[in-house]
Amino acid sequence: MELWRQCTHWLIQCRVLPPSHRVTWDGAQVCELAQALRDGVLLCQLLNNLLPHAINLREVNLRPQMSQFLCLKNIRTFLSTCCEKFGLKRSELFEAFDLFDVQDFGKVIYTLSALSWTPIAQNRGIMPFPTEEESVGDEDIYSGLSDQIDDTVEEDEDLYDCVENEEAEGDEIYEDLMRSEPVCMPPKMTEYDKRCCCLREIQQTEEKYTDTLGSIQQHFMKPLQRFLKPQDIEIIFINIEDLLRVHTHFLKEMKEALATPGAANLYQVFIKYKERFLVYGRYCSQVESASKHLDRVAAAREDVQMKLEECSQRANNGRFTLRDLLMVPMQRVLKYHLLLQELVKHTQEAMEKDNLRLALDAMRDLAQCVNEVKRDNETLRQITNFQLSIENLDQSLAHYGRPKIDGELKITSVERRSKMDRYAFLLDKALLICKRRGDSYDLKDFVNLHSFQVRDDSSGDRDNKKWSHMFLLIEDQGAQGYELFFKTRELKKKWMEQFEMAISNIYPENATANGHDFQMFSFEETTSCKACQMLLRGTFYQGYRCHRCRAPAHKECLGRVPPCGRHGQDFPGTMKKVRLSHAPSCLPKMEVFQEYYGLPPPPGAIGPFLRLNPGDIVELTKAEAEQNCLCMAMWGPGTGNTQTLSLVYLCRYAGPMERAGAESILTNRSDGTFLVRQRVKDAAEFAISIKYNVEVKHIKIMTAEGLYRITEKKAFRGLTELVEFYQQNSLKDCFKSLDTTLQFPFKEPEKRTISKPAVGSTKYFGTAKARYDFCARDRSELSLKEGDIIKILNKKGQQGWWRGEIYGRVGWFPANYVEEDYSEYC
Repeated sequence: MELWRQCTHWLIQCRVLPPSHRVTWDGAQVCELAQALRDGVLLCQLLNNLLPHAINLREVNLRPQMSQFLCLKNIRTFLSTCCEKFGLKRSELFEAFDLFDVQDFGKVIYTLSALSWTPIAQNRGIMPFPTEEESVGDEDIYSGLSDQIDDTVEEDEDLYDCVENEEAEGDEIYEDLMRSEPVCMPPKMTEYDKRCCCLREIQQTEEKYTDTLGSIQQHFMKPLQRFLKPQDIEIIFINIEDLLRVHTHFLKEMKEALATPGAANLYQVFIKYKERFLVYGRYCSQVESASKHLDRVAAAREDVQMKLEECSQRANNGRFTLRDLLMVPMQRVLKYHLLLQELVKHTQEAMEKDNLRLALDAMRDLAQCVNEVKRDNETLRQITNFQLSIENLDQSLAHYGRPKIDGELKITSVERRSKMDRYAFLLDKALLICKRRGDSYDLKDFVNLHSFQVRDDSSGDRDNKKWSHMFLLIEDQGAQGYELFFKTRELKKKWMEQFEMAISNIYPENATANGHDFQMFSFEETTSCKACQMLLRGTFYQGYRCHRCRAPAHKECLGRVPPCGRHGQDFPGTMKKVRLSHAPSCLPKMEVFQEYYGLPPPPGAIGPFLRLNPGDIVELTKAEAEQNCLCMAMWGPGTGNTQTLSLVYLCRYAGPMERAGAESILTNRSDGTFLVRQRVKDAAEFAISIKYNVEVKHIKIMTAEGLYRITEKKAFRGLTELVEFYQQNSLKDCFKSLDTTLQFPFKEPEKRTISKPAVGSTKYFGTAKARYDFCARDRSELSLKEGDIIKILNKKGQQGWWRGEIYGRVGWFPANYVEEDYSEYC
């Protein structure tokens, strides 16, 4: 048997690879084993399986998403632990890039073989490898592996099922504390009986939890005050006394509500306390640091260690340590929505059910907020690792948003036209261009993205050579610019998507809606969105704040925030309002803020476009929401004709765009999705791009004598008329191989039913309907529109987030933004 297959078998025996993983299938290739191991996560878990707690998994990034920096950090943690804990020699270890770049995967197999023969590994009763005296040589199959590895492949979520989950450990402690004496249940329970059980569980677990908070204060916090400094007490116990006060009142009001007939007012208690439970924001953001500080203090002082053991004995006969109990509040706040969900499921009366759903929404929102605090803590650790590895960096990276992507590229600039090997870190608001020096990075250029834009260049894509795939990063004023080159077309696409996402985070759609000036903002206190009243999630850059009226909002809610209370100043946009004494009261006059030359064009049936220059004053004569355009009359000498101004981009219009740009937008969309674009090489011409039979087709729109056509057979007075006709009539009359209509404008959600998956297609676990809009913040997330139907692929990943698919796109989305179709509690 080939050595890599023996290695696969050993990893399965070590409970690192699932037995059904595709690397075990007939026809499996060695590159699939390399792909599974190259982020370092499973290797670190392997060492913990062989020797419990060999690696502190808090120091391992469990979701590196192929970030080169994080993957290499994981791999180096594995290699150093092999030496320190398992006694491997340096000569037996592979180099980090041997795995990540698959430069020498044979050496990786050799290291794992050496690990399998160590006494620690053999003590687990697992047969080492190679097991045969003469194993089949693998040297030939390892050559060229680096070309087969895909840097853009999506994570295989099933791979991480075997990774230890610290949250699961905390959950076990919580369940143990909340466990009740078994109650004798009637043989056949009615829905009323089940509802009573739910109410009883809500009360009993709240009583036990409040007692646990009291025990932490009484049996740990007060006795330790004589041994520790006040600052140590504050770091370890955070705001546990605030939690105790809140829950003492909460329990009292809960009992009063439960004592009323049918507990009809219970929902009001949960809604009322949602805001008071925001004290958990501070606790959950600091509990990990509290545990680490407790460990350090106990390790440094034997008297503190002995006192902790004594406190534990008095509190619960030594069953739970203080470290265990500190994790319980986070577990409790994440349980309320589950308890209420079960109560809704067994409530029959319609009004009560609707009321309880309001409470359920409130607790889901709270749970999502807590989960995002935990996620942001992980993100901040990642940023700190970046910060410590980059030399000559004199500013905090946390001020520039969340990391988007990092990795190797080649670059040219206005100053230096020759390609330079560089390593780049992209964040929401900045690009760091570095030169790699071993395990550290020397900062060469810091690019503030506020004044830059991305432009595609597909000239290198045609050659399909390594490092020929390029796009441009251009300063708005044109004084500075970069050409960024990537190893493969797929990597270029991945980087370009993240750049576009970063710039859309800086300048989001609807940033200036209703007179506001929204900017990314880090809120010090937990805050609710002005539009939807749901919480802004996380610990930094949680959302947007209007620079004028300070209104907070989610990215997806910017267009729905009520008008700015302080919009007397001019605000950016195509136009700004002006006060004119002779302006009619019905519709306003406006001053032109930006040039308009008829692109995008107005609907043909309404009339010709009106050319505008900055400073012109125009009168609004007609405004119809359905038309996406405004009719204006020009004010000024020699004017007076009413003409049409198309003010809002049509949902199908993409602006100036080359074929490659249209293909990148439509490739992952459903068949029938289309856009209308202006041709870059000839600004007077347009084209339609449409996804059909898995390919993106391009149709030139011909113009002559004021008419638009895609075939000589039929002409139209305007682009809108043409598009609307082919939304109703098949294109096969013009192109025999194109039997489809223009179905889905690319900016609109596709309204369609999800069918059962075909045999061999991606497995999913039911569907869900989006209840709210959600704007993705990076490439791993999935944007949603209210009413979208999402295939649920995974519920086990990041707590509070599900993985789903919609319109061919796959990513994570917040679970509390959707309602499962056909769920039992609906």
